Amino acid sequence: MSGTDTLRQPLGLSGRDEAAAKARRWPAGRELWRGARRLLKTHALRLAVLYFAVFAASVFGVLLFVYWTSADFVERQTEATLDAEITGLAEQYAQRGLSGLIQIVAARSAGDRGDGMFYLVTTPSGTPIVGNIAGWPAGAKVKSGPVSFTVEVPVKGNVEIHPARGMLIVIPDNYRLLVGRDISDAATFRHRIKTTLLWSGLVALGAGLIGGSVMSRNLLRRVEQVNRTAERVVAGNLSDRVPLRGTRDEFDQLAANLNGMLDQIERLMTAMREVTDNVAHDLKTPLARLRARLELALLSPPNAAAPGEAIRAAIDEADRLLATFNALLSITEAESGASRNRAEPLDLGELARAAAELYEPVAEENGFALYVRSTPGVMIRGDRHLLSQAVANLLDNALKYGGGSDRPSEVVLAVTQHDDRATLEISDRGPGIPAADRDSVFDRFVRLEPSRSTPGNGLGLSLVRAVARLHDGTVALADNGPGLTVHLEFPALAG
Repeated sequence: MSGTDTLRQPLGLSGRDEAAAKARRWPAGRELWRGARRLLKTHALRLAVLYFAVFAASVFGVLLFVYWTSADFVERQTEATLDAEITGLAEQYAQRGLSGLIQIVAARSAGDRGDGMFYLVTTPSGTPIVGNIAGWPAGAKVKSGPVSFTVEVPVKGNVEIHPARGMLIVIPDNYRLLVGRDISDAATFRHRIKTTLLWSGLVALGAGLIGGSVMSRNLLRRVEQVNRTAERVVAGNLSDRVPLRGTRDEFDQLAANLNGMLDQIERLMTAMREVTDNVAHDLKTPLARLRARLELALLSPPNAAAPGEAIRAAIDEADRLLATFNALLSITEAESGASRNRAEPLDLGELARAAAELYEPVAEENGFALYVRSTPGVMIRGDRHLLSQAVANLLDNALKYGGGSDRPSEVVLAVTQHDDRATLEISDRGPGIPAADRDSVFDRFVRLEPSRSTPGNGLGLSLVRAVARLHDGTVALADNGPGLTVHLEFPALAG
């Protein structure tokens, strides 16, 4: 056992325990490292880096342009001054010769002009004849053309070395004329421009970095809000929603769409729970009756007529159960939107007439007068099967509940079009539905008949509402004075 292990044993710490103790000792550092790693993987950081790179390139380009134009201006000014001096001296030499040139240079070199100009005329060997430079500059070339050199300049009792730029001209007999200018002020100006632009660039880059970080953080915070809301919804809190800031930007639009989706999911989940409860409640009695009749058939004597009657009653009960399940499946199909791909152009008037022809014998048998009033050419786009089923459900309800003992029993099916909306109305002369119950009757398994003696399962109007929503339409109930009017409205196809 090593010395380290020997020290660990009395304290009761194994290697794993020591690692856990270190992890507990530096929780803040560990969380900081995790946060940094998570930030490096985010799209927001990549956007911030791209933003900073573009901003830095733009700032660098602008500063480079400013420096180049400033330095180029100083260079052009110096060259223009030298060209003017050379041109003037060349004219004097052409008019007055070497002696006249020497006189002019002597006059211009006398005293302190304050413009930083230097003049020098030398012999072919380089011996100074006249000028304000003590001797030929060291390292200066002896060919005609531009030349750079340094000069000693007295400044406040001291001698300083200043850079200069000039032009050398070799005149006849190899005499030399040097005209130059002190460029120390220009160099100082360029240095200050460079320093100023450098600090300005650093400040701008710092501002860009801060702006990019703030933008990245804000973007990341909005995305985190969406993620946290999604996590809470997944955990079971279906009422949670993504907060809106009221800025109406892309994130607010995304949050609004997500909240709308969550609202729809919550409605579907609530409806599913209600359906489960209603199915358990409404199907319990029919299943119990079905079982009792089958038991009765099983216990009856073989030669008795009761078993056949019980079996027929059980089949009728099974048919009613199947009808209920088929209605639930149709509602689910309509609410899920799975049948949108079966949509086709339909003549709403023809569809209404077909449904009326189907129910005309039933209407005559029950003493109803069935009328169809249709405007020709009312076209919509939809699922023929579901729309026919919805109209059939409304006609079935009207023939069941639309009669009255003290008034004529009639059902009117009307199809019209107003602007871009197609309307289908079914009106009867029955007792109608109270205004307080006109919203609840669209829920599943809701029946306003207390005795429930009339055949039905309470799913007809639920299917009608689901079909209307599938086709971007609306359904509403209104008083027919007396009676009930069911108003269906759909988007009409342009002719």
